[in-house]
Amino acid sequence: MEMDALITYLQTTGASFAIDLVAALAIFVIGRWVTSVVHRLSIKAMERAKVEPLLVKFLGNILRTLLLIVVVLAAISQLGIQTTSLIAVLGAAGLAVGLALQGSLANFAAGVLVIIFRPYKIGDYVEAGGVAGTIDDVQIFTTELKTGDNRKIIVPNGQMMSGAITNYSSHDTRRVDLVASVGYDADIDVVRRVLEEVVAKDSRVLASPAPNIRMSAMLDSSVDWIVRPWVKASDYWDVYWEMTEEIKRRFDAEGISIPFPQRDVHVYHHDEQKGEQSGL
Repeated sequence: MEMDALITYLQTTGASFAIDLVAALAIFVIGRWVTSVVHRLSIKAMERAKVEPLLVKFLGNILRTLLLIVVVLAAISQLGIQTTSLIAVLGAAGLAVGLALQGSLANFAAGVLVIIFRPYKIGDYVEAGGVAGTIDDVQIFTTELKTGDNRKIIVPNGQMMSGAITNYSSHDTRRVDLVASVGYDADIDVVRRVLEEVVAKDSRVLASPAPNIRMSAMLDSSVDWIVRPWVKASDYWDVYWEMTEEIKRRFDAEGISIPFPQRDVHVYHHDEQKGEQSGL
């Protein structure tokens, strides 16, 4: 009789556990689907509200993580496991893990600071954390950048916020800094006229602030001129390269020499007195 009772108990318990297991799996699968739907809808809602793209992705990642935690806890609860005790155990374990993973927590905190202070946003070209590139995505712990040669760089948020951040895209305009070197034999008025004409010819140069063209230094082998027009940030590199080329073309056409390092060597010849000196 005891064996029959044990078999009956196992059959009843096994059937109940199987039902709970199937229900837990259903909760997990459906919960993941609901999480994905809620995540997509929240992203679309924030985009329609014209929320900053950086904030949209960051909040979306946090929301998805929290929803997945709720789904997992619901599935575990369906199996009959006391989630209250489990949460307490996970809290204690989380404290220990948190102490061991202080760097990760620092990266999370840095990610929050990025959202609050917004030193950069998606699409900005920045130098930070020892790397340079266009901000492609900001995760909970890391920031993804894309370099000019299409490489992806993943940098911890803590590293991004640990030093100076140079954001080349924060303003609509930038100043192009060029240096044009000419020889000492070049006429000052001609050089100034050529440089002014090159700048005035480029339609991408802004009228305000006005371009600055000045003689800046007299070096050992050259006279340096600064050429500093203002342009839209998106036109910076095109203007930099094309204006440098145009200056060289105009200097060649005007016969203005471009110096190269050189040194004058003076050789002095001394006449040697030849003859025998008496007594030597």
